[in-house]
Amino acid sequence: MLRQTSRWNAPDVRRIVRPCVARAFRHQCPQCGRGRLFERWARLRERCDHCGLVYRREDGAELGSMYLGATVSQSFAALVCFALYFLTDWSQAVSLAVGVPVVVVFCYASLPLSMALWTAVEYLTDVSNREWWARPR
Repeated sequence: MLRQTSRWNAPDVRRIVRPCVARAFRHQCPQCGRGRLFERWARLRERCDHCGLVYRREDGAELGSMYLGATVSQSFAALVCFALYFLTDWSQAVSLAVGVPVVVVFCYASLPLSMALWTAVEYLTDVSNREWWARPR
């Protein structure tokens, strides 16, 4: 891996949080907002096709998105369990037959969003640390 030690004047992170998060929700590059984050469903590109920002710098870089997705999915599953238990009078079998597919679909559908949000979090962290690969191009 190349090391470049030159520091650069990073923008104030507080000013760019909102645009970065909005771009993540649109699955766009957190830096320029023009490049796409994904090649296809939940397959993160290597870098932005517009500004060249590297999304996947190292193995395990998406570990945080896994934890984010797991936390959100488990919270959603708990919410579904409580809702089915307290708001219905269904049997356990019917509750499982309804609840499990709902949770599985939610987990599957939320995966790209957790990856996009984690890419934005990593970018914001790198900008605040003035990492050379996060410098605007």
